Amino acid sequence: MGRIGTFYRGGLARCTPDHQTPCVSDDSILYSRKLPHGPAVRIRRTSDAGAQPVTAVLEVDRRAGTPREFDGGYPPPLILVEGATDGEVLAALEPQARDDRMVAGLMREKGLR
Repeated sequence: MGRIGTFYRGGLARCTPDHQTPCVSDDSILYSRKLPHGPAVRIRRTSDAGAQPVTAVLEVDRRAGTPREFDGGYPPPLILVEGATDGEVLAALEPQARDDRMVAGLMREKGLR
């Protein structure tokens, strides 16, 4: 079977692109929790470890708990914050990450729900 574009000829299974983004590394996750219906709310550092200023995002990974969870890539950010340390960005984003209503509202604003 040969490949045509990004699909295998003769089947519907999509092939995995070679340039796919890697999975989210555990050392960049500052906070994570599961929502009652399955997705994971995360605060993820987007700047390199030790870089100043520290940049982090609040995101909801709707693939959490599914086979696609480890396919790589990043969900769209709901909030982006910069601070001097990991603790400072965590303090700025954690109240929103802990509040289910706030997360749902942010997802609705971004058109993700």
